[in-house]
Amino acid sequence: MKIGIIGAGNIGANAAKLFVKAGHEIAVANSRGAETLKDLVGELGENARAVSIEEAANFGEIVFVSIPFGKYKTLPADVFDGKIVIDSNNYYPDRDGNFEEIDENKTTSSAMLAEHLRGARIVKGFNTIWFEHLKTKGDTNLPIEERRAVFVAGDDAEAKKVVSDLIEEIGFAPVDTGNLRDGGLTQEPGTAVYNRELTASDAQAMLGGGGGY
Repeated sequence: MKIGIIGAGNIGANAAKLFVKAGHEIAVANSRGAETLKDLVGELGENARAVSIEEAANFGEIVFVSIPFGKYKTLPADVFDGKIVIDSNNYYPDRDGNFEEIDENKTTSSAMLAEHLRGARIVKGFNTIWFEHLKTKGDTNLPIEERRAVFVAGDDAEAKKVVSDLIEEIGFAPVDTGNLRDGGLTQEPGTAVYNRELTASDAQAMLGGGGGY
């Protein structure tokens, strides 16, 4: 599968390494330009390339977005139509500035991204896991219920299935928290599952059996 990655920080870069290891083709972009990604792409090998943000979006069957939420409107909205987009972002007011509509619980960061990338198939995921755990905790040898949980939420069942399969491929367990709004709220900073080292069975118990994998 072809995966575009926008944002090459701790989460984006480690996700890229896992995706390449699983046999996928990767195109990585960041806000500073392809030249700044030479070392990362060199480490990733022949199945990775450094490109522009627009090229990464066009390249990927899945596009993994890992940028500060406050910069989401810098994404070129017209190139994501029909794409499965993994939203690994979180809203941190101290970093991103205050968004009144989120602060007043009128919407969510994922809903705002979906509104901007109209036509994209948004799946919230990879936003609750510490990058060191993303780097080290994946284990394809474990039964699914014993793997480290990675939560997903979204309104498109097929897109969630594609992302969930990808999560399994890299050694984690996808746990479905529901639709993009309510399920996404379940994953936000400060929630019971955020940055918690949970197996899939632990996560399901915590969610009252509502999460699926």
